[in-house]
Amino acid sequence: MIHTLWAIYRRELGAYFLTPLAYVFLAVFGFAAPAFAFHVGRFFDTNRADLAPMFDYLPWLLVILMPALAMRAWAEERDRGTLEFLMALPIPLWATAGGKFLAAWTMAALAIALTFPMWIAVNYLGEPDNAAIATAYLGTLLLAGAYLAVGQALSATTANQVVAFVLGAGAAFLLTMAGLPFVLSVLGASAPAAVTEFVAGLSALDHYNAFRNGVIGLADLVYFLGLIGICLTMGGALVSERRGGGR
Repeated sequence: MIHTLWAIYRRELGAYFLTPLAYVFLAVFGFAAPAFAFHVGRFFDTNRADLAPMFDYLPWLLVILMPALAMRAWAEERDRGTLEFLMALPIPLWATAGGKFLAAWTMAALAIALTFPMWIAVNYLGEPDNAAIATAYLGTLLLAGAYLAVGQALSATTANQVVAFVLGAGAAFLLTMAGLPFVLSVLGASAPAAVTEFVAGLSALDHYNAFRNGVIGLADLVYFLGLIGICLTMGGALVSERRGGGR
């Protein structure tokens, strides 16, 4: 089964680089992340040797770019009419879903790695807390994985990649907004406390901020890994249902 997963992973990863998508995605991320840090986060004005200005804005960049990466997962297969052929192969559905996700997550990891020169730069400029920066990078990778899994699940609902992107970006945006104070204050004024607490618990931003602050908590790991697992399972179930059951 591992060999099957590996075969799907290689197929999907190679497919990214057969089109301009991978190169455009990496170029946009590699340009936008430092641009947010330097121009929006005013990196040099902070007079601090850390990457906080970049990590402040990375979630909002991921809200847009991760759905763009995930939108092709199942929608492209359905649009090209290759989904039936893929499902007819002696390949378990979990291996197909997992291979597609891991390929997209690898692309996200490559994009995040393009920001490493900034890490080197802050070490040249001062003495940052490298353990905290490494933890923030781990949180960024997990957040990217969560948004990819959500986008991949929603990609299974349509054959139109644009629709899949809009649905994925909307869901990622809602997960990011859920923990913001003004959202919780609005809910607190019109909803029971239990509902407000539930919405706050859904916040991807709150769990990401724990990593950004240098803390690796079990609850935060469970949140991200659980969300990834649930969304991949949902995506597989949607694909299975649309082909009339089976593997």
